[in-house]
Amino acid sequence: MLKIILVFFVTVVLLNAATGESNSLVKQRKEVMDLKKELNEFYLKKEKEYQKQKLDIKKLLAQVENEKREIEDLYNKNKNILNDIEGAIGSKTSKIYNSMKPKRAAQIFDKMIEDGKIEDVFDIILKLKEKKVTLLLNSLSVENAAILTQMLENYSIE
Repeated sequence: MLKIILVFFVTVVLLNAATGESNSLVKQRKEVMDLKKELNEFYLKKEKEYQKQKLDIKKLLAQVENEKREIEDLYNKNKNILNDIEGAIGSKTSKIYNSMKPKRAAQIFDKMIEDGKIEDVFDIILKLKEKKVTLLLNSLSVENAAILTQMLENYSIE
C-alpha cells in the first residue's frame, strides 16, 4: 500500500510539474502574442503617420514649385519691362545726342568721363549714328577719344 501511495504521490508530483511547465509556456506564448499585437499596432500607427507626412510634403513641394514658377514669371515680366524702359531711355538719349552739335556733346561727354561715368558715355556712343560718333570723337579730348576708341575696338571683337 505504501508502494501504491508512493507511486500515486510521484505520479501526482510529475503531473503537476508537467502542467506547471505547460502553464508557464502558455503564459509566455500569450505574452509574446500580446507583444506582437502591440508591435503590429504601433507599426500600423507609425505607417499611417508616415503616409500622412509624405502626403503633406508632396503638397508643400507642389506649392513651392508653383510659387517658384510664379516668381520666375514675375521676374521675366519685370526684366522685359526694365529692358523696354532702358530701350526707351536709350533711344531717347541717342535721339538727343544725335540732334546735338558734336562739340557740345563732346564737352558733356568729357565732363561725364571726368566724373567717372565712362561706361555711360560708351553706352550712349554705341546707340549713336556712326557719322555722329566720328564727329564726337573728333571733338573729344585726345585722352578720352583714345579710351573710347579702345573700348569700341574691344566691343566689336566681343
